[in-house]
Amino acid sequence: MLSIARKFAVLVAVALVTACTSCTKTGPESAGGANQAFTPKQYTVEDFYKNTDLDGGSWTPDKSKILLSSNLSGIWNAYSVPVAGGAPEPLTHSTRDSVFAISYFPHDERILYSSDQGGNELTHIYARNPEGSTLDLTPGAKLKANFQGWAGDDKSFFVSTNERDQRYFDLYEIATEGFKRTLFYKNTNGYELGPVSRDKHYITLVKRRTTSDADIFLYDRTASKTKKITEHTGNVNNSPADFSPDGSQLLFVSDGGREFASLRRHVLATGAQTAVYEPKGDVQGAGYTKGGKYLTVYVNEDSRAQARILDASTFTPAALTGMPEGLVRGISIAPDDSAFAFYASDGSVPEDLYAGAFGAAPRRLTSALNPVIRREDLVVPTVVRFKSYDGLEIPGLLYKPHQVTAGVKSPVLVNVHGGPGGQAQVGYSPLKQALVNHGYVVFDINNRGSSGYGKTFFSLDDRKHGEADLGDVVACRQMLIDTGYVDANKIGIIGGSYGGYMVLAALTMQPDAFKTGVDLFGISNWVRTLSNTPPWWGSFREALFAEMGDPKTDSDRLRRISPLFHADKIKVPLMVLQGANDPRVLQVESDDIVAAAKKNGVPVEYVVFPDEGHGFAKKENEIKGYTAVLSFLDRYLKRAMSSPTAKQP
Repeated sequence: MLSIARKFAVLVAVALVTACTSCTKTGPESAGGANQAFTPKQYTVEDFYKNTDLDGGSWTPDKSKILLSSNLSGIWNAYSVPVAGGAPEPLTHSTRDSVFAISYFPHDERILYSSDQGGNELTHIYARNPEGSTLDLTPGAKLKANFQGWAGDDKSFFVSTNERDQRYFDLYEIATEGFKRTLFYKNTNGYELGPVSRDKHYITLVKRRTTSDADIFLYDRTASKTKKITEHTGNVNNSPADFSPDGSQLLFVSDGGREFASLRRHVLATGAQTAVYEPKGDVQGAGYTKGGKYLTVYVNEDSRAQARILDASTFTPAALTGMPEGLVRGISIAPDDSAFAFYASDGSVPEDLYAGAFGAAPRRLTSALNPVIRREDLVVPTVVRFKSYDGLEIPGLLYKPHQVTAGVKSPVLVNVHGGPGGQAQVGYSPLKQALVNHGYVVFDINNRGSSGYGKTFFSLDDRKHGEADLGDVVACRQMLIDTGYVDANKIGIIGGSYGGYMVLAALTMQPDAFKTGVDLFGISNWVRTLSNTPPWWGSFREALFAEMGDPKTDSDRLRRISPLFHADKIKVPLMVLQGANDPRVLQVESDDIVAAAKKNGVPVEYVVFPDEGHGFAKKENEIKGYTAVLSFLDRYLKRAMSSPTAKQP
């Protein structure tokens, strides 16, 4: 599912600071803000997908360029951006498989990048020389490889692969010169791999029992001993963050004794542990800079992923000058700690890349927004909350079109994020902005079980998926109706991956709640999906089964919450999009639900992309798929007959 890894891993695309671009509101009377209505210019879905998406950041040794990934060409490739200003220079020219930049080499302009085959997630790690030649550093069929970081002396780097056993990842060290590969750690116990100390003395390992309960182990390579450092009772989620530059301490994240996770320090010599950073929200990770002067801490606060640059010795905020307003994410600090780069957005526009020296105002280096789109026509979401069916307060992000007034009721789409355990966050979404631009109110719900709201809220859907969380999705209808500008007879639902499952669950188990459904690669049969998880999920499969249910022992309940076995209840128009190479939600999941829905005689539209996996990486496919979605919604939701009083489910 799209965001399952978020139950187990640190968020990698993060934010730095948040200005007051969206204020929290409680109660429907204030939902969506009070800006005066105006009629924005209307754009096509293609217009919204002609923006430039950017991600990642790695500095050249001379700090003159930054390496990043972009879909500027229509598919993801690696680019370098001059810090002094200028157009991005393409370093790879793939037209078939997406390429994602990883890092410049520490002392030259070779780069590392990853790529799979048509979205199948079997990523390999490649090295590219400055003149353009490339080398697959992890050759072989049916293996998956991941970059695990540079060694402290920059003479080697680490890569994990599951070539020995598809279930588990072993750690290899690869020399920077000559690329000689050495087995660094043989993972026979199914641990998740964490950071390696800069002196290569220690490796951190993680063992998960559930999605809310995990332990950290330290492997001493000199003594060949493994030691647990997070003894606890009950459910405590622990994850390693980074070793201190001198190797004497390990920073780790834990929610032990707290509702929200904090950053803690483990002294290797004594075992002493203390909290060093406890913000209001969840700490999701941290990392020291190469020079050791700064520490970047990643925090999730009320739907906003943020990263804060701290002084590494005092854990106090670093002084930053001339920062842009809004969310900032994806920080990359130069190896000598003299300069930093980041992405910034107010949540309504694509992120742009900024860079500059510490102590000076950073400079914007890119223009990601399609120039035909006016910024004032886009919408910044508002954080709202409502009381669900049992009184629990449920948060979400409300996008109110500029042209909406109380006098003309508008159609609305409830968007359900991926997971289980994902989160709707403030940030640019071309599909949501396209829908809003065309007059649809969008409510991006964070139903119970979403991350970012404490461990109690996170666990409230365990073994209750498609039931407790679906109740929140249905309950939000009344909040939307109470805004006064939503047509109660034109409420649809849309979602991807686990959110796609929730669409299908709503249409089969609450068939009167929504007037249309758009399922993007969602699960229809949990027994089959959980029985066919990719082999490389072996290290946390048992944790997933603990949350969702084991298909061998809990098949009755899994069948009960699987839409495929209740598909005869679908009575509203349904649209399904699916990637043929999806290793997480197999195409048969969509094939079966489409065939079953068609038997009911309801309108069903189905689009399969032969060159995509779990989610869409090619602009051409996004434009085709989401243009079809908008057309489907216009036909079956926006133009549906309204009634003076809609019947409540």
